[in-house]
Amino acid sequence: MKNSEVVEYPKSMSIRTNFPGASPYEPVIGFSRAVRVGKHVMVSGTGPVGCDDLDAAQQADQCLTLIAAILKEAGTSFEHIVRTRIYLTSREDWEAVARVHGKFFSIIRPAATMVIVAGLIDPRWKVEIEVDALITTE
Repeated sequence: MKNSEVVEYPKSMSIRTNFPGASPYEPVIGFSRAVRVGKHVMVSGTGPVGCDDLDAAQQADQCLTLIAAILKEAGTSFEHIVRTRIYLTSREDWEAVARVHGKFFSIIRPAATMVIVAGLIDPRWKVEIEVDALITTE
């Protein structure tokens, strides 16, 4: 994993830290794996890298496992997630993916959105997940 990049803004703004991942698409598209600004962490859409040919539930589990790793690097964790967005390529997979989401979030219950999309960047992917989290002192 590459080192994070800190961008300093004027005093009236918070410091921004970009957390790169290993995606070859990052420099082409111009995005970071995650961005931390002040006490907010936004994690980019996360595909099931390494589990490309598994079913939707297993892919969702992998997405959330990858998200946990970048949240830790950014200084937060799952219990501080406040929003999730789930993108599915098939309506038939919603219940299986929802059960995986529930396994991770049944206690904290963040705001969540689940949408059906025409496709994802890797045609084998059935799900992609992004999250927003907070940094807390608790």
